[in-house]
Amino acid sequence: MTDLKVHTAPPDSGVASLGRTLPGLLYGAVETWGNAVTLSDRRDGAWVSIGLDDFRRRAEALAIGLLGLGLARGDRVALFMESDVDFCLADMACLIAGLVDVPIYLTHTNDSIAYVIEHSGARTLVLSNNEQLRRVGAAMDGGALDAFVVASDSLPLDAGLSTPVHRMADLEIQGRSSFADDDLLGTQIRSMLDAIQPGDLATLIYTSGTTGVPKGVMLSHENISFDALTSFSGMKGYRRGPTGEISMSFLPLTHVFARALYYGFIDAGNSIFFSTPDAIGDDLKDVSPTVFAAVPRVIEKVYARFLERGAVLPQPKRGIFEWALRLARAYRVGEPPRGLYRVKLAIADRLVYAKWREGLGDAVRYVICGGAALSAELANIFAAAGIPILQGYGLTETSPVIAFNRPHMNRAGTVGLPIPGVEVAIAEDGEIVTRGPHIMLGYYEDPDKTSAVIDSDGWFHTGDIGEFDDAGYLRITDRKKDLFKLSTGKYVMPQPLEHRLAAEALIDQAVVLGIGRKYCTALIFPSESALRTLARTYGLPTDLPLPDYFENPRVRQRFQQLVDKANGGMDHWSTIKRFALIDEPLSVESGLLTPTLKVKRAALAQRFESEIDQLYAQEDRSDN
Repeated sequence: MTDLKVHTAPPDSGVASLGRTLPGLLYGAVETWGNAVTLSDRRDGAWVSIGLDDFRRRAEALAIGLLGLGLARGDRVALFMESDVDFCLADMACLIAGLVDVPIYLTHTNDSIAYVIEHSGARTLVLSNNEQLRRVGAAMDGGALDAFVVASDSLPLDAGLSTPVHRMADLEIQGRSSFADDDLLGTQIRSMLDAIQPGDLATLIYTSGTTGVPKGVMLSHENISFDALTSFSGMKGYRRGPTGEISMSFLPLTHVFARALYYGFIDAGNSIFFSTPDAIGDDLKDVSPTVFAAVPRVIEKVYARFLERGAVLPQPKRGIFEWALRLARAYRVGEPPRGLYRVKLAIADRLVYAKWREGLGDAVRYVICGGAALSAELANIFAAAGIPILQGYGLTETSPVIAFNRPHMNRAGTVGLPIPGVEVAIAEDGEIVTRGPHIMLGYYEDPDKTSAVIDSDGWFHTGDIGEFDDAGYLRITDRKKDLFKLSTGKYVMPQPLEHRLAAEALIDQAVVLGIGRKYCTALIFPSESALRTLARTYGLPTDLPLPDYFENPRVRQRFQQLVDKANGGMDHWSTIKRFALIDEPLSVESGLLTPTLKVKRAALAQRFESEIDQLYAQEDRSDN
């Protein structure tokens, strides 16, 4: 590729950090910080913490215990685990021992798990608990695995498996007893660490994929350490050390986004509390973190809850809420409010926004958002309420961060500026391409697919469509493979419409359709709780089956208003002409979402074929 306009990081946006291994981040933190509450998760309802040096010692012991199973440097260890302290221990133990860990999504089917284990060549499978062993043990027994390792303290249930089952705690004990030297770097540990090079393969992460079989992304120590450290260096005002930022992690550690953040928090000496999507509401209030990561879908649902609660407030409180919301919608990130508007915002903050922040723990300084595009409107609204969202962009193959908004360089509706050491450009067809030390080593045992995405000049082709604004901020406009053409020859980018609709309290998900058709339609998946709240305001019974509401004229009219609002300002050919309400939530379990919450469009079109046909029945009749 030639004649590309290459974009790089501007001054004062961070410093590139090369030549580090992932265990090196831990050992550097141990020497610098003395945090006694480094990692915490809930055990039997109570928070249980482990200090930085204890974490190091336990990871060392487990590393030796894993090698005692007959594993050798470079062997693969699969992790089928909850995203908690045990995952971190297993992961760091593998890294110290020179083993390559292979995280597997908990939502994967047994067939998918078997594929990842077989394709990666994993010899050991680490699981969080006996329930997981019951689920996958029999299916994986007698195959390529040499051992199961169960992290829970209770005795593992072998259920008659022919493959040996070990307790992780026992492996720690065995590892600890194998060397008497309790220095920071015992002889055996020092030897293992000296053997690790920054360019060595650290992990194999299998992409969830919206189509086809997953691909094993090979990431080196330097891929991830460069990306994490360089990104953190751009966080102006970020407070390092045990009295600095308090982070909460509830995204899956199987994904490189949450995992790179965890390594960054370790390096910074901060405290990390692990939660789950189901418990996050209570845990945010309990811990009061100053920083956490989320995907746009989570932000959209938080906003939808704000709207839903505001809609049922009695007057005059509802009027005050709506006034504060109008003020927030007029806010612009990076443009300090002035004059009367500033005074009004301060009043709205005391009356409304402060309650929003309370719901997030009342201490949040940064919400780091990635995984998909977030609407500019939501970024501005949350910023007005004192909840700054730092939207970023990347992929598993880029370790993951390519660009992100810094606290002092933030522009709503964009995914920010490139990180130092990274080059980004827009190809002739609009595709975002990038190169630098963040690019993966390749797809495991698949040179053809590797060469299909990394060209001869080293540019990685992301598959996303984007553009840079006049200040060098990157904006994602769509996913290349999601772009579709109508029968009229016009191209449609569905994501802007989908994001607008999903930001509404009444709508849980929306998918825009129209490949080879004359016009666009949409499948809309309503939020059950918000729909029942709307029914109450209309004087309807609140205990009816959802489909009973779909044909109610007032309910239908309300959804039509939301569609009309989303259509505003769009090219006329890309607007939604008809829509169907669907009484079936999109989920990973249904096979319609990937583990990273991306829609599997082909599977969705097949599942709802009849509903889609109905939307185009009028078009088909007009052709006759």
